[in-house]
Amino acid sequence: MQKTINGAMLKSMILTAAKLLEVNRVSIDALNVFPVPDGDTGTNMSLTMQSAVKELVACRSNKVADIAEAISKGALKGARGNSGVILSQVIRGMCTILKKNEEIDTKIFVHALKNGAEIAYGAVSKPKEGTMLTVARMVAEHAQSIRVKHKDFETLLPEVIAAGNKAVDLTPSLLPVLKKAGVVDAGGKGLMCLYEGMYKALMGESVTEPTVQSEDTSSADTLMEHADIMSLGDIEFAYCTEFFIINLNKKTTTADIERLRETLMTMGDSVIVIGDLEFVKVHVHTNQPGKALTEALKLGELDRLKIENMLEQNRELMKKYEAEKKDMGMMSISAGDGITSIFKDLMVDAVIEGGQSMNPSANDIANAVSRINAENVFVFPNNKNIILAAEQAKSLVDNKKIHVIPTKNIPQGFAAALAFNPELSAEENKTNMVHALDSVTVGQVTYAVRNTKLYGFDLKVGDIMGLDNKKILAKGNDVTQVTIDLIERLRSGEEIITLYYGQDVKEEDAIALQEALMERYPECDVEIHYGGQPIYYYYIALE
Repeated sequence: MQKTINGAMLKSMILTAAKLLEVNRVSIDALNVFPVPDGDTGTNMSLTMQSAVKELVACRSNKVADIAEAISKGALKGARGNSGVILSQVIRGMCTILKKNEEIDTKIFVHALKNGAEIAYGAVSKPKEGTMLTVARMVAEHAQSIRVKHKDFETLLPEVIAAGNKAVDLTPSLLPVLKKAGVVDAGGKGLMCLYEGMYKALMGESVTEPTVQSEDTSSADTLMEHADIMSLGDIEFAYCTEFFIINLNKKTTTADIERLRETLMTMGDSVIVIGDLEFVKVHVHTNQPGKALTEALKLGELDRLKIENMLEQNRELMKKYEAEKKDMGMMSISAGDGITSIFKDLMVDAVIEGGQSMNPSANDIANAVSRINAENVFVFPNNKNIILAAEQAKSLVDNKKIHVIPTKNIPQGFAAALAFNPELSAEENKTNMVHALDSVTVGQVTYAVRNTKLYGFDLKVGDIMGLDNKKILAKGNDVTQVTIDLIERLRSGEEIITLYYGQDVKEEDAIALQEALMERYPECDVEIHYGGQPIYYYYIALE
């Protein structure tokens, strides 16, 4: 009977859980309430776990404390979307308890489950029942109720998992929108993959290795010459030393050249020693350039010597960086090259491009913010599923203040950026940006990816849907007609209609729609812009 878990077993449990979550990623994505093509709960949770695995693999220790710290750190850095952030908080809460012990028994594990649920609840400002939070709580409560009679994991975990699966099945009765869509909570289902994967590892069962996704799913597009400014103080070797070895001694051999390479590697980093008995090129970062030259002279003559003081160069860069620092900057999440261009035109300092089912992680956001040369940075998530990750990024950035403006879509992001006034204080700008979100009514046009009945519509795969921020308002087979119907349902006296057309819409079709809307609403200004966004045929803004 397995009564305790050591560090090696904990590592195996997390690795197996990550594999099981990736194997089930697509099926979890399919549980998204809205049948839209960017339902990404499973993807976000899997990528969050892959980040934890990356830190775990880099951890060479088998101590529970070190392993738990690596898991927690990796999940925090890689958290994506609401589901990924909540999962990272469950893991953080559990690891806070686990890392205090050299070995983990059932009492400690149950305490960890409880703390994980509590920390996750605390991370959400308005927690809803019927979500993965409910599943985490019910799992912890059941584990506590049976812990006394289960001193080993083989008997404890099956009962805990059974209770968790019942909790998942219960979610539609707690959250009406799930019941209407005929699905269980996707996050809860993903959380159970975590627990089930841990149990599989404990029992010596394996999971078929999935195709690992690249974690580099978004990129910060704008940072300037200050890209490496955050690491200026971390230079270990001060002198960039370069030279050629020519006219090699007759006694010099290829083995001597190899030995020079090995010697230089003990003296610094960024070592390059390439060439043959006719000519050798050498490059090394070292604190002992004289010694490097002395070693090279044993092989032949030196030519074209160049030694640069990188510390002094970096001091100059730092001075320039500090001189150019401003009080406030802006960072935005985008989807589509046209949308990105508009944000840049609005003087947004950095843009993270996000693609289908690829919400940026907290670490992606933190890295982009860190590279903006400003004391205060306003972050526009532009998706309700990214707001929590943006909030979590605050804990990853120490040298500046992040202000998350809760933009739920691209038009709200534009409104927030337009409200920026460099003459005002950060707090005044934050207030104005939040107020600006109410000035725009937003709609989106996309297509259904599964059959369902929702908000009075009988939807089939491929149907065109018109949505606001909360529900489906229009449905049909023609993109143009659904867009017109959606605007009709959204409009309540606004005078400006702006459409951002996506990558699957031809420019001539967008122009034809603009003309139809101008004829239908002669009292309105109708504007169109190329957005280039995937998935959504149109973003619509009414003002």
